[in-house]
Amino acid sequence: MFNYIWPVALIVLSNIVYQICAKGIPQEMNTFASMTVTYAVATLVSGILFFISTKGSGIIQQFKLTNWATVVLGIVITGLEVGFIFAYKAGWKVNTLATVTNAFLAIALLFLGFFMYKESINWSKVVGVIICLVGLWFIKK
Repeated sequence: MFNYIWPVALIVLSNIVYQICAKGIPQEMNTFASMTVTYAVATLVSGILFFISTKGSGIIQQFKLTNWATVVLGIVITGLEVGFIFAYKAGWKVNTLATVTNAFLAIALLFLGFFMYKESINWSKVVGVIICLVGLWFIKK
């Protein structure tokens, strides 16, 4: 059970800190300069964690396993982060932006799961989408 729960806890905690940091980027700082520093730190931390988790062997073999998904993920993550930073610089509030984007994401992923991965859509999921939409209506108030 722990292996099922700890990644969710890590995602939630990381996302909280992520939103605080994304909103905390100085307005005057070029977003792409900020991203360069961010990814330099992420590269360093990932490298250290790789060597700790594998006892320092096999990095070339791991790099050989790279496929399109790894490369596109790097581009997409950059888009996510740049989008959040620009949204906060435009004036979005922390208590609104993530809720709005996650509601639309939940709706989009429901259809993506159905069409690409043959996942079922049942009434509870439809009700969940309706609740997301109602929630967005309340947020705009």
